[in-house]
Amino acid sequence: MADHAVERLGGKTLLQYADTPYMDLLARKGRTGRLMTIPEGFHPGSEVANTSILGYDLNKVYEGRGPLEAASIGYEMQPEDFALRCNFITLQDGNILTHNGGNLETDNGDMLIKYLDEHLGNEQVHFITGIQYRHLLVIKNASKHIVCAPPHDHPNEAWRPLLVKSEPGWENKREPIVGLDGTPTGEMRMTGQETADLLNDLILKSQDLLAAHLFNQQKVLKGERPANSIWPWGGGYRPDMQTLMQLYPQVKTGSVISAVDLIRGIGHYAGLDIIKVPGATGLANTNYEGKAQAAIEALRQQDFVYLHLEASDEAGHDGDLELKLRTIEYLDHRIVEPIYNEVKQWDEPVCIAILPDHPTPVEIRTHVSEPVPFIFWYKGIEPDEVQQYDEISCVTGEYGLLHLNEFMESFMKID
Repeated sequence: MADHAVERLGGKTLLQYADTPYMDLLARKGRTGRLMTIPEGFHPGSEVANTSILGYDLNKVYEGRGPLEAASIGYEMQPEDFALRCNFITLQDGNILTHNGGNLETDNGDMLIKYLDEHLGNEQVHFITGIQYRHLLVIKNASKHIVCAPPHDHPNEAWRPLLVKSEPGWENKREPIVGLDGTPTGEMRMTGQETADLLNDLILKSQDLLAAHLFNQQKVLKGERPANSIWPWGGGYRPDMQTLMQLYPQVKTGSVISAVDLIRGIGHYAGLDIIKVPGATGLANTNYEGKAQAAIEALRQQDFVYLHLEASDEAGHDGDLELKLRTIEYLDHRIVEPIYNEVKQWDEPVCIAILPDHPTPVEIRTHVSEPVPFIFWYKGIEPDEVQQYDEISCVTGEYGLLHLNEFMESFMKID
């Protein structure tokens, strides 16, 4: 939900302009600051930012978005697997029109991914259903040393120059496959160029298959955006992560609540219970009340709850100013308000932290690597001077500018 100043809003950011009385209340009653969630040299993706927020060193654990989504949907990766996020996207006039295939519903995405697996899948290539437009592509023995373009970073850009490429130096280079015990299995992976060529071939073949599918033909006849191409990206091998309980002894039990596969995947490797809320979509129409209630119920039983909402990010990618403002206000009124009003009555102390994972400026329509504002609140905390929650006000917050795991370290120090 973090953003830039927008001329249409009188030079205010969306957080400054939106009606957010409860986040502002917690800013006045709590302490604030800003956080850099993206390590130097990393792309400002949600998988990077959320892993960083939880206190992990990305240089040690990062394997891309695909393995996290694999964990979320119950696919247990093997040592030889290479897992990629597989978007359905919409192409038009040679450009990427949308990264979400016209905002597919999960049942339609499932139908299309199974169709592709039937025609393109084999012993080496597997298409696996995820959620909505976000699915999984697993390739045996492929190399992670490739360069992929996240489609949400390239709206209205030509797609052909963005096809998969080998990392420089890995065009003809192979690496050994390492088993779960950390020792080589004796098998070697494909080269970076072989992997890039295979993925690009799948992209091109998917376009012919998807154009021929009745679902997309009907979408075109209705004037709607078809899901007319796949776009693989964010690939990696099985990650080696400690649980959150191993990193922070204060946390004995915990859970994650999200409609987004990659967040659930981070939670899986972090040792958190995954709570699935009916009607949670990852969009502006998500079940806010259900998520808030699930968080409250989890807090009654567990030490730590990570509650994630995707709606503002999606609205930012779509460049929809009015929708993004509405999602911020929904977050305030339908998530923060009921949770705060419930836990403030408890005898057991509860600390609430509020923050975005990264900015997705509505006029840029992609993630940027910039600080995000945050709040810490609990009963009895000595407040700082900040009076409202936004990107500008929190610059003067008590915590100043934190980096990476300093956020979680600070959160864990609160008694």
